[in-house]
Amino acid sequence: MEGPIQDPYASVVVRAPRPRAPLGRAAQIALACVALLAAVGLGAFVVAPRLGARGPADTVVARPSPALLIAIRDLSRLETTEVHVEKVVDLADRQSRLFGLVQATDALLLVAVGHVTIGVDLARLGEGDIAMDPETGVARITLPAPEVFSTRLDEDETYVYTRSTSLLARRNEQLEARARREATAAIEKAALEGDVMSRARAQAERQITALATQLGAKRVEVRFREVGRGGD
Repeated sequence: MEGPIQDPYASVVVRAPRPRAPLGRAAQIALACVALLAAVGLGAFVVAPRLGARGPADTVVARPSPALLIAIRDLSRLETTEVHVEKVVDLADRQSRLFGLVQATDALLLVAVGHVTIGVDLARLGEGDIAMDPETGVARITLPAPEVFSTRLDEDETYVYTRSTSLLARRNEQLEARARREATAAIEKAALEGDVMSRARAQAERQITALATQLGAKRVEVRFREVGRGGD
């Protein structure tokens, strides 16, 4: 009679896993950070290609920049011409004395030297005064008409040549000041005669053309707004 059947698994020793010691708080935080970084990385790996892919309906729209207008406006007042004028003012204050029987005079002769500055006020430029065609590179600019910026007397060169007050006349202390005002007005008027304004327009056109060319324009067309239009 055969002996008892040996259990082939009898020699196998099965041990239950030992209970693990609880993780410390620092270890738990580290594991949580690793899990979070892994999740974020996976999400970026899945989403990034979709964000970078361009759809079939995507279009690129280029909007014209007002850089040309801003650059020209930054010049504010473009001084193009300065005129040197000399003028002699003969001014007399006639006074009546002795019930109109005697005429007395207080007179002076003023030699005036002045300078008149003429230019274009670029602050008056509007949005519609500058147009730039990005395809042809042609810039069309409408400038305000040239105007007088300042008229001033040269104090070193202006002087009273003669001053005469008759015996019965009262010396007019405001006579020289009035002569200077007369000289300033006469100098400005003289500066506007002839081809001064034409020269001012030509100089403004040259300077604006050079500036627009530096800003990328291939060709520049400049015209001037007529006086009395657009606030001039």
